Amino acid sequence: MDHNLNSWLLAAIQTLLFVAIAPLLTGWIKANKCWLQNRSAPPLRQPYRDLHKLFHKEAVIAGQASWIFRVTPYIILGTTVLAAGILPLIATDLPTASIADVIVLVGFLALTRFFTALAALDIGTAFGGMGASREMTLASLTEPAMLMAVFTLAMTASTTNLSTAIDFILSQGFVLRPSFIFAILGLMMIAIAETGRIPIDNPSTHLELTMVHEAMILEYSGRHLALIEWAGQIKLMIYGVLIANLFIPWGIATTSHPTALFWGTISILIKLFILGTFLALSETLLAKLRLFKAPDYLSFALLLSLLGMLSHVILEVGPLTK
Repeated sequence: MDHNLNSWLLAAIQTLLFVAIAPLLTGWIKANKCWLQNRSAPPLRQPYRDLHKLFHKEAVIAGQASWIFRVTPYIILGTTVLAAGILPLIATDLPTASIADVIVLVGFLALTRFFTALAALDIGTAFGGMGASREMTLASLTEPAMLMAVFTLAMTASTTNLSTAIDFILSQGFVLRPSFIFAILGLMMIAIAETGRIPIDNPSTHLELTMVHEAMILEYSGRHLALIEWAGQIKLMIYGVLIANLFIPWGIATTSHPTALFWGTISILIKLFILGTFLALSETLLAKLRLFKAPDYLSFALLLSLLGMLSHVILEVGPLTK
């Protein structure tokens, strides 16, 4: 009984840690971009300041807004936190491991996208409808590519459970798999598109010809905007943790021993900071794509994920069946 209680407490602490350090990752990426562009960088705690400021502002709501527009920010943050709660961050031996399934994770992310688009259409503005249309168009390519990339790993581990897959990869030791190389490249490209980063979208601009995600949340303000921004930061970290712990799982704790948990925390922080640096570097070197070029980008990501699955079938499954 005590062991179960401690395990659930640890799972809750892991979720709180996930939610708490998500703005720090965003601040790290912004600081790196400033350093690479030879500009003065804001402090790493700047995203926390921005959220604090928004939470203390009044939320202005349009007169024609329905209940959907009002509850959407809470649904977005709630489902994103649930998605973060089932994802192994510092340890795999947790009670939430039984529901840490990739299908559940994709379902949570799809639910946030659905309500975001629905709220954008609810107001009836041109920007909202345009952003919702673009988001759903891109989602028709990003979701299959993401599933294909993660299914490549699931086929290797013979499970869609994330914790079980991580334990399997760790038990195999360091093995260079071409399928994983294709899959991780495809997942990185999908992560950039899903989180609204360059070259698909630019979260720091509000140009009508280029906006995708920002167009859907232009009517939000105050605490509602804070909830959406916080959820976006958590979503960025979700993809970072997926890449870091699924394809580079070494360092994550497989037991609940304090020493293993300590090194698991240090490990994921180092991996996230490295991924954040690479993201800042790519956003500095690359230019934003025109909107009609985005499907080509996502189709290439889908192709990489498909090549990952095919290479797994040819190189790993094929020899075993002969």
